Amino acid sequence: MAKKSILTVQNTNISVLMEKQQDYFFLTDIAKRVNEDNPASIVNNWLRLKDTIEFLGTWEILHNPIFNLLEFEQVKNEAGTNRFSLSVGKWTELTGAVGLKTKAGRHGGGTFAHKDIALAFCYWVSPTFQLYLIKEFQRLKEQEAQQSKEALEWNLKRTLAKINYRIHTDAVKLHLIPPRLAGTKLEGIVYASQADLLNLALFGITAKQWREANPNSSGNIRDYAATEQLLVLVNLENLNAHFIKEGFQPEERLEKLNEVAIYQMQLLSDPKIIQRLNQLPGKKDAE
Repeated sequence: MAKKSILTVQNTNISVLMEKQQDYFFLTDIAKRVNEDNPASIVNNWLRLKDTIEFLGTWEILHNPIFNLLEFEQVKNEAGTNRFSLSVGKWTELTGAVGLKTKAGRHGGGTFAHKDIALAFCYWVSPTFQLYLIKEFQRLKEQEAQQSKEALEWNLKRTLAKINYRIHTDAVKLHLIPPRLAGTKLEGIVYASQADLLNLALFGITAKQWREANPNSSGNIRDYAATEQLLVLVNLENLNAHFIKEGFQPEERLEKLNEVAIYQMQLLSDPKIIQRLNQLPGKKDAE
């Protein structure tokens, strides 16, 4: 499904569609800068130019492996003559072009063009307007990149938080919950107490204390943890599961886990460690 965005450039709203990771501008919106009542005539006038046909053909040759060169040559030979006229539909039908698209509809119907082509059209309409459009489009792409990065970081955090969750809860269930408590409210209290033991070891506070200190925040303390903290949490869950099996008392486990948390956070806070983490295979691609 195409993703639609709206750019506002000098009080003009321009629709942008993303299809298969490619951006298409609504030429009809841009044409309204010249003729608000009949923007289609502006697009058609641009299509009649020989320079336009040569530009469109070159773009298709570079990006479209099924572009019909034979038909393109015939269209190009006629372009610029008084009898020449061309619609977007006819252009795509004859040549198999993909850079221009038409969308039907009383509201929102018209001509869309790949960003490369749209910017060329925009320059023909108004070079000054094109500069403002480029600036606003760049801002949009930077915003999308930031949102994508934040989504990736959030997914990474949630994944880290779940890695050893089953190992930890199984250890609690097997060694700390008597059969008589299984399935009761008390069972949940035991699980929560062990989760809070990890919270104390890593964050220094319990989940309840965090909620009381952050009444306006949604989620829980782990939702706001740094990635480095969640990396350490993965290790603490595994260690706590081992300590539970070995029969260590809560006070002993808390002390040991806190020592490990402090040591590992110090390692991860080392700039050299962070640099090496950023150089891990796949890290660059993910960013």
